[in-house]
Amino acid sequence: MNDTTDWYGPDAATFGDRIAASREAAGMGQEKLARRMGIKLKTLQGWENDLSEPRANKLQMLAGLLNVSMGWLLTGEGEGLAAPEGDGGTLPADINEALLEIRALKTQIQTAGDRLGRLEKTLRQLLKEEA
Repeated sequence: MNDTTDWYGPDAATFGDRIAASREAAGMGQEKLARRMGIKLKTLQGWENDLSEPRANKLQMLAGLLNVSMGWLLTGEGEGLAAPEGDGGTLPADINEALLEIRALKTQIQTAGDRLGRLEKTLRQLLKEEA
């Protein structure tokens, strides 16, 4: 059984997914978009990985640069991107569910990696203090 998938709606995509998809559709790499927005690359990566969100003024700038509405970036509703071509907008429910699970795991892994990096930095500082 096939369900019609709203590729960028709240059930199928996150805020970060919509930023990445619209950035790619605009033909920009992460470095270029970060530079045009006057932010650090790590900041943009945090947004695309759903680890943080921009302030209202940066959200407005982001929507303008990517030619999508702020509402679409936040919720997936409004003026944004169409479904990827060649897909027809349909995926079996079990595949869509697996994609959502992969996305959730990716976010968890990224968060765990960030935590590990902070822990390593703390440990290095403690070892310096002991020396």
